[in-house]
Amino acid sequence: QVQLVESGGGLVQAGGSLRLSCAASAPTFSHYAMAWFRQAPWKEREFVAAISRSGGATYYADSVKGRFTISRDNAKNTVSVQMNSLKPEDTAVYYCAARSLGSSNLAIDYEYWGQGTQVTVSS
Repeated sequence: QVQLVESGGGLVQAGGSLRLSCAASAPTFSHYAMAWFRQAPWKEREFVAAISRSGGATYYADSVKGRFTISRDNAKNTVSVQMNSLKPEDTAVYYCAARSLGSSNLAIDYEYWGQGTQVTVSS
């Protein structure tokens, strides 16, 4: 069983930055591919970024490519996403997710989820 706890959300003006972190309680954190998804009101949950188990490979949604950077620290059991040049359309609840197989951009592939952290970008 893996428990995930996100932190770092908040209110920021357009053009600003936020860093989200996710702490995982898993004895073998490095065995899990990790990802961030987001869900805006009245919209489906969408893929944001993913990182492989070793951290050697990263994947991004086109909408955040060049602005967001995902990283992980397997020694500290954490995964983070640095979000720069934020836009109002980035407003959503952001979720951390873990998968025991390889990386995926499909929410249905992830077995474990955090409760989410709200990110609000004002114009």
